[in-house]
Amino acid sequence: MSTLDVIVATIGRAHGLRGEVALILRTDQPEERLQPGAVFTVEVAGRPRTLTVGSTRRQQDRWYVRFDEVGDRTDAESLRGIDLQIGVDSQQEADEDPEAWYPSQLKGLRVQHVDGRELGTVVGIDHYPAQDLLIVRTTDRRRVQLPLVEELVPEVDLEAGVVIADPPGGLFDVLPEDEQGPEPETSAPARTER
Repeated sequence: MSTLDVIVATIGRAHGLRGEVALILRTDQPEERLQPGAVFTVEVAGRPRTLTVGSTRRQQDRWYVRFDEVGDRTDAESLRGIDLQIGVDSQQEADEDPEAWYPSQLKGLRVQHVDGRELGTVVGIDHYPAQDLLIVRTTDRRRVQLPLVEELVPEVDLEAGVVIADPPGGLFDVLPEDEQGPEPETSAPARTER
C-alpha cells in the first residue's frame, strides 16, 4: 500500500472559552475525515501532540471542532496554524476519483501554457481563504503565484507530469526595467531679489 499524506484542515482561531477552534478546510470530504474519534498527531512548539476529534459543528458555512485534549481558549489558541494531516491509500483514492489530485502531488510538475510554451515548475502551494495559489518557479528563476482555479488551470495531468495553465496576460511575462527618461528638472525654489 502506497500512503499519501493529505492535509484535511488547518486550525484557525479559538472560538469561545472552552477550547473549540475554527477550521480552514483542505478537503472535500470533511464529514468523513473529521468524524468524532478521528485522531491526528501534530507538532506544537516542537513537541508531538495527539488531538482527538470530540465533536464538530457547522455554522454559516464554517467548520468548528472541539478536541478531547483541549479544554480552554489558551490551549486552543496555541494550535492556530497547525495542519491536521492523515495518511490515505493513494491507490484507493485514485480508484474512487481518478480526476482528483493532492497538493503534495503537484510539487515538481512542469507548468505549460495552453499554447505549448514552458512556463516553469510547481514548487509549492499557498493556501488562502479565497483560493489556493500555485507557486511556480519560472524558467528564468522568478517566483509567480498562479491562482489555482479552473479558468486559469484547466488541466492537471499527473501521469504526464504537467499542469496546463491559461494565465492572464502579463502574469508570466518579464516586465521591462523602468526606462529612464530625461532627468527631471530640479524643484529648488526660485530666488527672487528684493
